[in-house]
Parts: sequence; C-alpha cells; structure tokens
Amino acid sequence: MTRVAVLCADLLFGSKLEGALGVAGHEVARFDSVDAAAASGRVFDVAVIDLTDPQLDGVGAVAAMRERHELDGVATLGFYSHIEVETRRLAEQAGFDRVVPRSRMAREAAALVEALA
Repeated sequence: MTRVAVLCADLLFGSKLEGALGVAGHEVARFDSVDAAAASGRVFDVAVIDLTDPQLDGVGAVAAMRERHELDGVATLGFYSHIEVETRRLAEQAGFDRVVPRSRMAREAAALVEALA
C-alpha cells in the first residue's frame, strides 16, 4: 500500500483522484494547500500535485522542498492543463519525477502512482 498525498484545491477533481487511488488500494490524504500537507506531519511515498492552481504554486513548492531535501524519498507527480506547455517545462525543471496532462491523470491515476511507488 502506497501512502499518497493529493494536493489539489479543486474539490471535485481532488475527490475523484482520492477515490480512484483509494479503490486501487492506496492510503490517500487530500490537502488544499502545501502548508496543510506539511502541517499534517504525515509521511508519504508519492505526492500528486495540481499544477493548474496558481494559489497552490506546486512548481515553486516542490522546487523549494527539493532544495531543502524535504522530499527525499518522496516521488512527485504533477498534472497540468494540456495547453500549458510552459507549466510542464517548469515542473520538470523543478524536479518533478513525472508530469502528465490532467486528462491522463484522470484516466490513469492509479497506474501513474504505482509506476512511481
């Protein structure tokens, strides 16, 4: 069982991911912000992060946490709007392990997480 943090302020999509990953046998916690995830004090194997939410700033958060070694041992999976090619490039530069379009995340969430776990 993989421990997964889903950082997604979009309640509908975040709940969809939480449900799909839970059905696949993963232990899932969904958070609306990076601060909420950090404050939980929990340890995760994979962090799934919404890159479409400017308030979440997933790219900046992951870059900073990678620099401080706070994500050592945690795989990162980001998802973005397929038309935001620059977001993908920035996420890859920030050190995300995998970056996929939101549509693929919706279809293949469990398989993508399992590939990183």
